[in-house]
Amino acid sequence: MPQTFLHTPLGVLTLSEEDGAIVALDWGQGCDREETPLLRRAADQLQDYMDGLRTEFDLPLNPFGSPFRQRVWQALRDIPYGETRSYADLAATLGTASRAIGGANGANPIPIIIPCHRVIGAQGAIGGYSGEGGLATKRWLLALERRTRGADPARPDLLDASPSLPQTRRAPRAPEAI
Repeated sequence: MPQTFLHTPLGVLTLSEEDGAIVALDWGQGCDREETPLLRRAADQLQDYMDGLRTEFDLPLNPFGSPFRQRVWQALRDIPYGETRSYADLAATLGTASRAIGGANGANPIPIIIPCHRVIGAQGAIGGYSGEGGLATKRWLLALERRTRGADPARPDLLDASPSLPQTRRAPRAPEAI
């Protein structure tokens, strides 16, 4: 399976492609480096997102999961940049339970691009995050989006405990594998 990795403020991320679509985004350096035009495009879009220059991804995605999880992941993609929805909001929209939304959210194989970090708990609680770095990563992503689009004064709670953002700049692309 073709893969590429890139250095970001959140650490090294690996993108995987299969049959002309992105199928995974993982923390850490993958073992197979075989860049394709799609992987280069995805890495560039991800880097632009980290730099605060991109608010949407325009990539073919094919995450592996049940039809229910596919519906949840599509609902996540429908959450606008810089906004959040609660597990309960998504459960009501999809006609299911909040726990089911949480399970699908935690199983998201393409985090950040499928923005599971935009789902929060009841009354604005940060909720959980299964990506590397856990809640610190989720807070960083939410803060990046809020900072890029302008903070929402109605939602200061999400930034209260967030780490300060580094000056975003294009991280160097990973060197070719030796």
